[in-house]
Amino acid sequence: MKKLLRCYGIVFVGSVLFSLAFTAFFEANQVGMAGMTGLAQVIHVFLPQISMGVLTFLLNAPVFIVGWRLLGFHLLASSLFSMLVTSVAIDGFDMLWKFAPMDPMLASLCGGALMGLGLGMVFSQGATTGGTDIIGRLLKLKFTWLPLGKLVLIPDLAALALVAMAFGRLEAALYGGIAMFVSSQVTDTVLYGLDSSKVAYIISDCWREISGALMQRQGRGVTILRGEGGYTGAEKQVLLVAFKQKEIVDIKRQVHELDPNAFLIVCDARDVLGEGFGEYRQDEI
Repeated sequence: MKKLLRCYGIVFVGSVLFSLAFTAFFEANQVGMAGMTGLAQVIHVFLPQISMGVLTFLLNAPVFIVGWRLLGFHLLASSLFSMLVTSVAIDGFDMLWKFAPMDPMLASLCGGALMGLGLGMVFSQGATTGGTDIIGRLLKLKFTWLPLGKLVLIPDLAALALVAMAFGRLEAALYGGIAMFVSSQVTDTVLYGLDSSKVAYIISDCWREISGALMQRQGRGVTILRGEGGYTGAEKQVLLVAFKQKEIVDIKRQVHELDPNAFLIVCDARDVLGEGFGEYRQDEI
């Protein structure tokens, strides 16, 4: 029960942040919104008597049916909760506060960042805010190697074209595209970047000493790869070690102390699984 409450608490906060971003930055500045919320913007132009929250809810309903059949009950329950909170919060912010317009570029950047933060929190709990978020999850089943933020961006761009036509301003879609790009970057950072890892390749004649130091002092496993110098043909030992971002300074210092001439390559790593890192989850985003 505690885990469930925590999950829905994070979904609630993320949904409220999403709604705040839309109301304060997108709607107040006529910045085009993508996805089902963007389609709700289009309909709202012609039917202003229907609130944005109600339109968003009605447009999302059929997509949820498809999502439930393909993605399971947990997605349906948590995403329905997120959609309800989002719809109510959008109308609530509209009634409680009239947000003043600002520079459209500033609104696009800040709104996109805040929306990406909210979406990342919702996605991290296996939920969505509905609409193209579910479409993105469905695409993820087919294109498992692509980040979710990029997949959500695909159907969103199509909706932006309709928003531009409804508003009669190309700028609305262009600013919306900027906001969606920022949102996708922040979403992927929240989902994949909080547990940043690195991989180092170390080539050194003192490979035994370096390997021992990394295993004893850092507590990291070391894999020894057999290599050969392209020019000299000499046999080389290449050390492969995965570690957390916060350990990079200590590892560089230890390698330099043991062999100032060591050749060190540090690369970014994502989804590192195994002892000391993450574990495989079948429902992982």
